[in-house]
Amino acid sequence: MNYALRPLAIAVALTSVTAHAAPSGESTITLGEISVVGNANKSALAGSTGVMTSVDVLGADKIEQQNVTNSWELLGQMPGIQLTVTGQGAESGKATFRAFNGEGYINGIKTLIDGVPSNVNSGNQRFIDMVFPLELDYIEVVRGTNDPRYGLHNIGGNINFVTRQGGHYTDARLTYGSFNTREVQLAVGRESLNFAQNYFIAKQDSDGFRDHADSDKYSLGGKWFYTNDEGDLSLGLVTRIYHHEAEESGFMTREELAASRTSSAAKNANDGDDRDMHQVAVHLDWQPSDALNLNSKLYYNRYDDDRQITFTDYQPGNAPRQRRQWDERQTGMLSNLSWATNDWLTLEGGVSAEHQDNEYRRTRFNYSVPTDFDATPARVQNDDAYTLDNVGVYLQAVIEPTDSLKIIPAYRVDRFYGETDLPGGIEADLQDYGSILQPKLSVVYSLTPDVNVYANWGRTFQILTGSGAPAYMTAGQTSFAPSINTGKELGIKFSPFDDAEARIAVWQQDATDEVANMPSTGTTVGLGETRRRGIDLQINARINNRWSVWASHAYQEAKVKSAYTAAGQSLAGKEVFSTPRYISNLGTDYQLTPDWRLGLQARAQGDYYIDELNEQGKYGGFAVLDVSAEYAVSPTLTVDLQLKNLTDYEYEYVWYDNFFWGGDDQPMFSPAPGRSAYLSLNFKL
Repeated sequence: MNYALRPLAIAVALTSVTAHAAPSGESTITLGEISVVGNANKSALAGSTGVMTSVDVLGADKIEQQNVTNSWELLGQMPGIQLTVTGQGAESGKATFRAFNGEGYINGIKTLIDGVPSNVNSGNQRFIDMVFPLELDYIEVVRGTNDPRYGLHNIGGNINFVTRQGGHYTDARLTYGSFNTREVQLAVGRESLNFAQNYFIAKQDSDGFRDHADSDKYSLGGKWFYTNDEGDLSLGLVTRIYHHEAEESGFMTREELAASRTSSAAKNANDGDDRDMHQVAVHLDWQPSDALNLNSKLYYNRYDDDRQITFTDYQPGNAPRQRRQWDERQTGMLSNLSWATNDWLTLEGGVSAEHQDNEYRRTRFNYSVPTDFDATPARVQNDDAYTLDNVGVYLQAVIEPTDSLKIIPAYRVDRFYGETDLPGGIEADLQDYGSILQPKLSVVYSLTPDVNVYANWGRTFQILTGSGAPAYMTAGQTSFAPSINTGKELGIKFSPFDDAEARIAVWQQDATDEVANMPSTGTTVGLGETRRRGIDLQINARINNRWSVWASHAYQEAKVKSAYTAAGQSLAGKEVFSTPRYISNLGTDYQLTPDWRLGLQARAQGDYYIDELNEQGKYGGFAVLDVSAEYAVSPTLTVDLQLKNLTDYEYEYVWYDNFFWGGDDQPMFSPAPGRSAYLSLNFKL
């Protein structure tokens, strides 16, 4: 741990960004500015004030002018966020934290859009692609195990992408850049009397960093909200439509990577993805009295995906040549009621329910170059229809016996049901997990108005997902208990000087019966008992009226405490694969003149093991530098230039392929883009 403390001196010396301090007695740090207009956004922001853990909020001014291929990349500005850049068309990557990796085996992060659950069945974060930077009001990251609002996938914490509501604006952004990238975003907001409406449209096309990497996508969104004259009732409808067609360049062997970082093998010439996603949600906020507040959401998510992928050119088998088709439908609701009984006690209760009606079809094809996905499949691996039902309830109390002390006990219970229909008339029920009990406790004490000490303890859970075994009890299937994660954290948030916020947090999370499970491949690796722990250091500061700086460093480790391979070899002491030891950020904004603004951001991640035995070496680390310059042509028009990966640092996403090579196992690589440049026009009318 001594190594982890070294960056603290650097962080304190450099200090950090445009920050608006959270109220006394809270643990939230905000990077940038938030302008919350609508009631729904107010309730979304207020929802985390009773969660005493390490919470970070990224404001719109740090989001709206970012050039990203996918919106999960925006989280790279925030402290302790691991970015896993898989770089395969629509399967672009993932953002995770608290030592949960982005491989897809353990999807430990709950994602939401405007407070609406937005993970697919496996827990992957694909719905995030529906939102674009110009549409966002803020992004909130809640770390740890003590947030009782969510159950499924909320293992290490949650991320909420909150879009704009209300206001009166017409904003547009036009971008052209490297790899023939073209993007247009248009956001419109109108608010009159009791009615607010917001519209958004975005279109992005790119040839991609590598050969055979064309990507074309669009997103449409609309919000309509009515608020009564008294302002105590708000009813709204939110809709989103997203379509993405993308080619996939494929993963490279070490030799292919050395020959060319931008090429795509002939075997991948027909690989690609055709993805559609939809989301509809009804929001209700009602405050019948000063002491009562009801917040409810009813939602429907649709995920329809057709992916064609060739992993290797290994000839004897057909396993590497696959077509995977998902059709997932989620219908759900969340509702919570808070009651301020008096000045020192607030009670909150909530209920959530979700029904998933899903289909998954996987077919495999014989050897050919390129793979002929129009041919008759060699075999049908999956042709499954399955359901998953989840009901959860929670109760939380916020006790404030003094002005300086908050005590927040909470309790959540989840239950799951479901069944699957497999080829051959096989029917099976979901594993019987019983009632999953999740007690939680948080305490925060304000030593001074500028110094808050907080501690929390809580439990979350992991269950198996997918369309067949091991999630469902087919013949001969082993019974699995839910993996229970017990987390604890001790932190201090303080203001080292005026216009600055800093936070230091030490945390640990222990899991029982953890399983690395990838439903798309039917792969399951039992990790048994695991321990994740780390220390997070961060500081945001405004140095003066022109200059702001932010810095963070997260040191983390994830290790197996007790588990064995299928061959009986102990995994105790081994690191959980694909988990870097550190994640660092440094950024600054400088207002050179009233018309010119300059920006810089540096990001770094450590190397990680790629296999469960930690025998194949470490890969995947990087250190990249992005710079930007913005010029205000007029009050309504700005021009910005962004250079990403300025030093042209070469790095790759790496995974260990021990599935498809017929015994000749080896690392597989997906190189990240090199230096790139983007020029944008921004209109605010």
